[in-house]
Amino acid sequence: MIYYERGSKGDVLSPQEVRDALFGVFSSLGKKKRVIAIPPDFTRLNSGAGEITCFADEYYGDALTDIIPALGTHSPMTPDQIGTMFPGVSGDKFRVHDWRNGVDTVGEIPPSFVEKVSEGRLSYGMKVQVNSLLLEPSVDLILSVGQVVPHEVVGMANYTKNIFVGVGGDDFINKSHFIGAAYGMERIMGRAKSPVRDVFEYARERFIASLPIIYILTVRAREGGRMVTKGLFVGDGFDCFEKAAALSLETNFIMVEKPLQKCLVWLDPAEFKSTWLGNKAVYRTRMALADGADLIILAPGLKEFGEDPAIDALIRKYGYRGTPHTLGCTEKNAGLRENLGASAHLIHGSSEGRFNITYAPGPGVSREEIEAVGYKWADLDVLISKYHPESLADGLNVIGGEEIYYISNPALGLWAHGSRFR
Repeated sequence: MIYYERGSKGDVLSPQEVRDALFGVFSSLGKKKRVIAIPPDFTRLNSGAGEITCFADEYYGDALTDIIPALGTHSPMTPDQIGTMFPGVSGDKFRVHDWRNGVDTVGEIPPSFVEKVSEGRLSYGMKVQVNSLLLEPSVDLILSVGQVVPHEVVGMANYTKNIFVGVGGDDFINKSHFIGAAYGMERIMGRAKSPVRDVFEYARERFIASLPIIYILTVRAREGGRMVTKGLFVGDGFDCFEKAAALSLETNFIMVEKPLQKCLVWLDPAEFKSTWLGNKAVYRTRMALADGADLIILAPGLKEFGEDPAIDALIRKYGYRGTPHTLGCTEKNAGLRENLGASAHLIHGSSEGRFNITYAPGPGVSREEIEAVGYKWADLDVLISKYHPESLADGLNVIGGEEIYYISNPALGLWAHGSRFR
């Protein structure tokens, strides 16, 4: 059922309009005794989900007992991040999701289904796990909040990804990521339906259909130097997500006129502190890059590779060295087999030798560390002095006679040329 839908590429919903829409939906749902909200974490600050969670807190008050940021494998939010993203909401309501120990198993997807959706590439069972709080009988409403935007693992972010990955368990997170990598990232990005989404839908329909989940989905874009809400969709099923995904593809998908020879990407230090997140600069631009192109990533806040210590160690050990190398290492090494999400990430973060990836980090990561994982290194201060990213416009710029395509935040879209996106 869709409780509310509004949005178009030319539309902009004000915060008051979003609030009024949500209050109307909440009123139609009737009185609730215990509500849980699942917003994204600080890495999705631009999603509008923080404001929406604040509106939910305003409406439900003490009945909103638990807010569980959808961390997945990300680092827990700090008190400062919580205060910035959810101003006015009591910090006592926030819970830290533990993707390894804080979940219960609600079902298992059979190997035959995985084999079917992966076109025979993989065949393994998948434990479907969710945060234990969601299963407590006293919970009578779960608000899953987030932004629909092109995504490298599942095609289009959010909806049930918020549940099965954001507050899910390690087996499902690892294996779903690996399905996407094995199937092919460039076959998935920008598509509402994908093999990974098929797995999510199998789990939703069979194992959590009885949970009182309402999905609050935004479509966002940058206009006039600020983030605005282009669409708001509230519902409990795939049809709601599909409408949001269609608008996101229209809004957040940028087709470039010709393959890019040089692309410069800025990673906001408040948002991107790891290559686990920062490699959106690789994922979201790869279909726009020419063979032999230079992708230069300015990463002043970089301090680590993986957000999880175990995954960080695996990235440092095996590096971003392409699909054949990564699959070979995965076959031979238990550490990667037990963390297939890390293996998938190493595949996603490689150019497969087609284009050059250069990281220019701040002081948190050394040249030796960058080069040890297979990337080129550049001096951040030199590049900032040369290109002055603060003065660049998103899109094509000409600097000293050289064309540079600039992206101020790779998390906000998907860039492609028609020769690579069909």
